[in-house]
Amino acid sequence: MKRLFDILFSIFLLIILFIPFLFFALSVWIDSGYPFFFFQERVGQYGKPFRIIKFRTMEVIPGVEKGTFDAGDTSRVTKTGKFLRKFKFDELPQIINVLKGEMSFVGPRPEVKKWTEKYPGRWAKVLQVKPGITDNASLTFRNEEELLAGSDNPEKLYEEIILPQKLDLYENYVVDKKFWSDVRILFKTAGLLLISSKT
Repeated sequence: MKRLFDILFSIFLLIILFIPFLFFALSVWIDSGYPFFFFQERVGQYGKPFRIIKFRTMEVIPGVEKGTFDAGDTSRVTKTGKFLRKFKFDELPQIINVLKGEMSFVGPRPEVKKWTEKYPGRWAKVLQVKPGITDNASLTFRNEEELLAGSDNPEKLYEEIILPQKLDLYENYVVDKKFWSDVRILFKTAGLLLISSKT
């Protein structure tokens, strides 16, 4: 049921969001040139790597496709990127990852290899399921970028505080995953996005 939902819902969204996709791509191009999309290698189900797709929100630097830790660093964020990030529109191209079967709408957020090498025993459990666009950890840490930006050592904060708490939520999801729980998470995500659009 989960995979069927992912396929049908992703096709539906890609159809109704076709014009917004074009608009966002054009906005990125006008603001900061090509490419429109940002590709980065992430670790998927059973440790299989895949390329996550987002609208590009930062200036291009070499090697970023393999994964860098620049969370909280807004120095390279473009004007259009600020808008896309505020409303999470930069995440929309991951619908393509869902349609391809690399991700699901709901599941633990995929990390770069560097972070899956931390706490490997815990990640072995988490990676039994497909990564997702949203989950309870995404909702709990929706202000993660602000937390990291306010830290003197964002990498240490992420590794020692934020990531272990995320893994708690990921592991709970793996144990208790149910289709209707996924639906509730999707509604919660939509609700929070709606609230943020009014602030």
